[in-house]
Amino acid sequence: MNKIVSKIIKVVISVVLVIGSMYWAMKNVNFSDLIVILKNVNYLWVIVTIPIVLLSHWVRAIRWKTMLKPIMNVGSTYNLFSAVMVGYFFNNIIPRGGEFIRPYVYSKREKVSFSSLFATILVERVLDVLFLMIIFACVFAFSHRILNILPKDIDPKYLIILALLFIFILLSTFFPPIVHFLLKTFIKPISNKFYERASEIFVKLEKGFSIIKKPSQYLRLSAESLFIWLLYSLPLYFIFFAFPFQARLGLGIEDAIMLVIVAGVGVSIAPSPGAIGVYHALITTAMTQLYNISSTEAFAYATVTHAMSRIVELAVGAGFFFRENLKGFPSNEMMNEEIKK
Repeated sequence: MNKIVSKIIKVVISVVLVIGSMYWAMKNVNFSDLIVILKNVNYLWVIVTIPIVLLSHWVRAIRWKTMLKPIMNVGSTYNLFSAVMVGYFFNNIIPRGGEFIRPYVYSKREKVSFSSLFATILVERVLDVLFLMIIFACVFAFSHRILNILPKDIDPKYLIILALLFIFILLSTFFPPIVHFLLKTFIKPISNKFYERASEIFVKLEKGFSIIKKPSQYLRLSAESLFIWLLYSLPLYFIFFAFPFQARLGLGIEDAIMLVIVAGVGVSIAPSPGAIGVYHALITTAMTQLYNISSTEAFAYATVTHAMSRIVELAVGAGFFFRENLKGFPSNEMMNEEIKK
């Protein structure tokens, strides 16, 4: 497929998703009431959450450092944090763009393998999903209200994709010879050039997955992962107090965690910049069904929490973008060159 056509299709999908999800989130919103609610928000509570948001990203940099230690000499946490924030900056501009730019930024600064760094990003995503499921199970044990927002039917293809991803990680981590055998058996007869290229990339990816094989890191990674999700929940909890509904509902940290779970699923799969629209639709739907508040109140809360997080990521990320002296998003050709190194 022509690259230009492919990019156009991706843009169209993102635009349609944003418009469709925003329509869903706002279809029952009273705009006059929305303006009044937003004017009366206690924004001091919103400002209080900014250091927590930054701390959550700092802890993500620390966890990344833990994952990198077994495969390379790691520089300062500050440099890792810089790459993380530039990644978030691009995620708010290009859907999932930060997943590529973060390892790219760090590989250029520290002169290390891009593909090995990118492999750790894949492992990060698996850890995030795993601990999101663990947290969901814990919250579900204490609150069955979450049943009200679970989809009645789950598309099997998503479960299949997730299962295949875990199988690949397990094979590449614990049984790399099997992957080499599969490549040699099924890929080499078709294209020796592609086989050599795939084998070369896999060897580098294998280094990134090596962290999973080190039991000494399990406890630390688990603690850091749980701390990240807790820090994601705290801003949502504190911003409850910025709205009048908190006085009558008395929502707790477990309610904030449930909203993080809902948002986390959507943000992970949403091909829209900064999960715009998808986040609003999910949070609005969850709050109206879980807490029986109006769509207008729920949408106002979603708007404030989303805006706060995105503004922090864009502002701080832009500062680190200039620190890294980047000229823009690296092209596909540049990425391919990094993978070859």
